[in-house]
Amino acid sequence: MNHTFTIEQIEQSIEKWSHNIEHVKEAQLLRYLQVVDKLEIHPAKGSKLRAKLYALIAYGRFVRVNELDQVTLSWLDKAMEVDSNDPVINDIFIKIYSMQVMTPLFPTQFPQIRETDHGNAKKKLASDYLQIANEFFERTTYFEGVIQSLVLAARRVYDDERIIRFEQLADILQQLKRELRTIVKSTEAYSDSVKGIYYSQAQLSEVKKSIAEIERLHQNWQKLIGQAEIKINEDQTALTELEKMVGLHEVKLRVEKLYHYLMYQKIRKEKGYQLKDELSLNMILTGNPGTGKTTLARLLAKIYFELGILPREEVIEVDRSHLVGGYVGQTEENTMNVIKQAVGGVLFIDEAYSLKRVDSSGNDYGQTAIDTLVSAMTNSEYVGQFAVILAGYPEEMRQFLWSNPGLRSRFPESNHIHLRDYSVNELIEIAEGIALDNDFSFSEDAIIELRKRIEEEQVDSTFGNARTVKNIVLDAIFQKGSVVGLQEPIQSEDFTILNKDDVKSHHLDEEEIEGTQQLEALVGLEEVKQEVKSLISFVKVQQLRREKKLPTVPLQLHSVFTGNPGTGKTTVAKIYAKILRELGLLKRGHLVVVGRGDLVAGFTGQTALKTKKKIREALGGVLFIDEAYSLVGNQGDFGKEAIDTLVEEMTKQNDNLVVILAGYPSEVDKLLLSNPGLESRFKKFFHFKDYSTEELVEMIKINAKEYGYTISNDVFTLLQSKVTEVQPVSNGRYAKDLVDLAIQQHSHRIMSDERELTTRELTELMIEDFEKLF
Repeated sequence: MNHTFTIEQIEQSIEKWSHNIEHVKEAQLLRYLQVVDKLEIHPAKGSKLRAKLYALIAYGRFVRVNELDQVTLSWLDKAMEVDSNDPVINDIFIKIYSMQVMTPLFPTQFPQIRETDHGNAKKKLASDYLQIANEFFERTTYFEGVIQSLVLAARRVYDDERIIRFEQLADILQQLKRELRTIVKSTEAYSDSVKGIYYSQAQLSEVKKSIAEIERLHQNWQKLIGQAEIKINEDQTALTELEKMVGLHEVKLRVEKLYHYLMYQKIRKEKGYQLKDELSLNMILTGNPGTGKTTLARLLAKIYFELGILPREEVIEVDRSHLVGGYVGQTEENTMNVIKQAVGGVLFIDEAYSLKRVDSSGNDYGQTAIDTLVSAMTNSEYVGQFAVILAGYPEEMRQFLWSNPGLRSRFPESNHIHLRDYSVNELIEIAEGIALDNDFSFSEDAIIELRKRIEEEQVDSTFGNARTVKNIVLDAIFQKGSVVGLQEPIQSEDFTILNKDDVKSHHLDEEEIEGTQQLEALVGLEEVKQEVKSLISFVKVQQLRREKKLPTVPLQLHSVFTGNPGTGKTTVAKIYAKILRELGLLKRGHLVVVGRGDLVAGFTGQTALKTKKKIREALGGVLFIDEAYSLVGNQGDFGKEAIDTLVEEMTKQNDNLVVILAGYPSEVDKLLLSNPGLESRFKKFFHFKDYSTEELVEMIKINAKEYGYTISNDVFTLLQSKVTEVQPVSNGRYAKDLVDLAIQQHSHRIMSDERELTTRELTELMIEDFEKLF
């Protein structure tokens, strides 16, 4: 296997991360480790590389999980076993183990004994001191071991500053042990001396003296451990959480500006300045599924809370089902209950556009929910008491807001944030993070397969972005476990590495027969078959030229199918879609068949939406427009709007959609001439001739066979004669309908005899079954 990384690249990355350790990429390091294990390099060099990789992986994991767990410890131990004198490894060892002693040893302040306390209270305090001491002694052994290891590591790399600091910690620990032993003895003696309000003044002084010394030493300890090697325990603000998210660069910049503006206004208000028209907190978040809309809504709520604008950071998350009721009055009640829950925080309505359905009937109460929400947002009782965040698809949200002026005015354009789809590289980074959270990493070939699978899934706006990627990772983990569980023995990498076979899609293809074979099996259509074969050859040649870095000719896949009804246009379109998928030109290869009624609406503005909806269904496949010429109507007809939308979307979707126009030749020509943009996009023409008598007879035979029937030989002479005489205009449909009627006639004939029927009688169509049909 040719590896993506060379040893030189890996060494350069290790060198870079060694000097900038805060930016290590754990997933990348794990992949480097797999490459080093497989490449043939000098054993000594390989060992040193592995040791540094082990240490860097340990550091990356430690920062990510925020604790020294068993897996992190095992990586660190491996590094130290291989090369315990390496400066990089020792530096990482010190950074990680320093965090194990970065903790207070005692309460912030020892409980104080007051001379006026009663004897029981004094004895209780004495008991508390003993407990504090015992807890300290239980932890001391571990702390001593860790500090001693840190001293040794610092000495190995001749780091005088660290040596002094760690030795001071060790010295403080020994002094604390001495003082705690003293206080235990003094406290026990003091406790024994207490009789009611009487006690030994000398013992009390001894206790207080020890407490004072312990507190002094503890302060010194806190100062020393305050010089933390890794800053990972700080409370995260909403901005730092957002910054850690993959991608979203425009959104991060926008939210950061909003944060600083709100901070500015907060300080300004504290200084006594007024702002009559405050910035609205209501937001519109648009984006496709899995782009982080819900996460961003929660972070905005946290920002409002951190700045003191809202008293709670809680987000009440709802959709249409939570608001809209089934009878008069229920919607208002549901909506007001949700608003009351959101007071002090944020109300987040996902897929908000579904509240206003274009084709809704009079008993749809979505508009009522909107009216109730708008009323509450302007009501003196609730205004400024909560923020509203609406989320949904970009186009649908735009239409939704324009249809509700009262709602639109409460969400200024400056508060509209669009979250774009993640790029493939960003999705791979997200996938690596999800895998790491589950203690897995991807092999090199798995990353290539992951990229391929993501690109196959990225068909239309229903692509789930981060959600889809998470499902892919979890599916890969499932595939790994389902196969490994059957193997013996199980290797260590079987628990942590996802390979190419794990990531591959395991959905079974329902149609195992190739598209070209299905096409060849059709009766007749010789010229169409030849045209399709010619196109396949052209596509394959262009793909080979692309692989060899040669110039390629643009592919023209949009097609026009002309011919009379029943000549096989829809059947060939379905096979055509399948062939294009097999060639890698379409991601889904499905067929969506539409007519005028599926695209054209009865009033202005809705035809475009209706057409776009069908185009969205067809993305990754073929949109087959039957009787396409019907889109050319009279003046003022909305068919033109459908054509214009189709041309616009064909340009936008590019290679993600193939359109086939079907109909009679002259009428389709008229359609193409109605729009220059349409005419320029259709260069492939397939004409479907009427079937000959012989072809129709063959189709009758095939249709009967599909139902499990045979036809007696004497029938074919009759069929040849009668089909020639009839000259059916419905072509293949005629052949199918004739078989259906013959089967019905056959059933009537054989059931007239009251006797047991043989298999042949049940399955053979006779001449009399057809004669009556003519």
